[in-house]
Amino acid sequence: MLPRGLTGRIVLAFGGLATAMLLTVAATLFVVLHQLHEAEIRDSLSRQVAAVVVTLAREPATQWDATLADTGASLAGDGGYILVQNPNGAVRLVAGTPSSLQVPTGQSGRTSTSDGKAFIYVEAGRNVANARTIVFALPDRSVQLAFGDLFPALIVVLLVLTIVGVPIAWLLSRSLTGPMRRLANAAAELPAASGQNNPLPLEGPAEVRVLTQRFNAMANELGSTRKEETQLLANLRHDLRTPLTSIAGFAEAIADGTASGERATAAARTIVEESERLERLVGELGVVERLRQGPAALRPEALDAAVLLTGAVTRFETRAHAVGVAIEASAAAPGDPALTFTGDRLAVERILQNLVENALSVVPHGGHVWLRAAPLTMPERPPGISLSVTDDGPGFPPGTAERVFERFYRADPSRAGDGSGLGLAIVREMARAHGGEAWAENVAPQGARVTVLLPLRPAVSGAVESSAPASNSQVEPQN
Repeated sequence: MLPRGLTGRIVLAFGGLATAMLLTVAATLFVVLHQLHEAEIRDSLSRQVAAVVVTLAREPATQWDATLADTGASLAGDGGYILVQNPNGAVRLVAGTPSSLQVPTGQSGRTSTSDGKAFIYVEAGRNVANARTIVFALPDRSVQLAFGDLFPALIVVLLVLTIVGVPIAWLLSRSLTGPMRRLANAAAELPAASGQNNPLPLEGPAEVRVLTQRFNAMANELGSTRKEETQLLANLRHDLRTPLTSIAGFAEAIADGTASGERATAAARTIVEESERLERLVGELGVVERLRQGPAALRPEALDAAVLLTGAVTRFETRAHAVGVAIEASAAAPGDPALTFTGDRLAVERILQNLVENALSVVPHGGHVWLRAAPLTMPERPPGISLSVTDDGPGFPPGTAERVFERFYRADPSRAGDGSGLGLAIVREMARAHGGEAWAENVAPQGARVTVLLPLRPAVSGAVESSAPASNSQVEPQN
């Protein structure tokens, strides 16, 4: 099982790496030391054999056994032996006590006896003294000598790994666990935090820095969202309190008989109007919830912009006439290409509905509302259709043309009417769900215009964040 903590895993990784390095060094050193000691034993034995051969060359053959016996006494003391093979193939032991008498082939090398003991041997020569072969052998202690030299070397290597590896492991662990611990503490404090949070320092490896940067962005977004939620709840309380107070008051007046006759009828009519207002608010909140799905909630179909504008004018003509406002849509000239595009019919109709309702709520008696559609191409955007609603009302207060698309934002009561403050926010979000955009501006000499750009085909990737285009690409009102 791996340790649960990052520090434990780093220590385990370094321990495993150190063990692997130690085993590799030990195996390499053992091979080298074994070969060195084996060569050292063979060289020592070769020097002794060379000395004996020189001595035998100076003596008569009758003295050889005595000379070999003297040399063999030294070898036997070290555990070695001397064998002599006569020309007839007979083998006799001159010195030592090997478990078997076998003359190996080759001038030198390694051999073993019947009891499994390993020896290093050197032949004096098969043609020395009437073709006799003399073999000198010493026990092969190269393995024991190699192990004897290996352990001190491993202790040194282990000390070096400990002295170097432990600080590196500690520094690495600290560089990782420090930022991660700060991230964990900051994440634990997020549910209780309010407003903006102080960004965490970008420290540690590149991956940890990226994680910290994204956490800072998430925390900042969460803080902004909480502020928006606080504002939303405050606006909801405000928007719900007025119609609920009116409904409760008039209903109580009807119930206790305070309002009777025409007053009861007027009270009932007010209750109906306030109920419809609440219903519109709930409906708009439902649209906001649907918009969270982005392009997945769209049901695209082929649409004709001119037909949509005509339908919007037809729906609002009666209401506009009741408040003394003229509403009209620009008709396509004969021979002009059809303004067709692909989009969600309900979403586009809701865009036009919100824009017209917003205009009618601010235009004074005798004012005008113009609806227009036109092809529009903007830099870094696919070709699209612009839908604009222009009025000659009071316009937007300076510096509020961008903020009017925020949910529940009301720059000026003169442009708020009895709406919920969600209308333009829904317009922009629906436009972005199609891959388009919406922007607002004031027009000269008086009035305001809101324009929505919808691509000829909805963008699959979803909303596109961008600022409003330059004023030279806007559509002038129809007078």
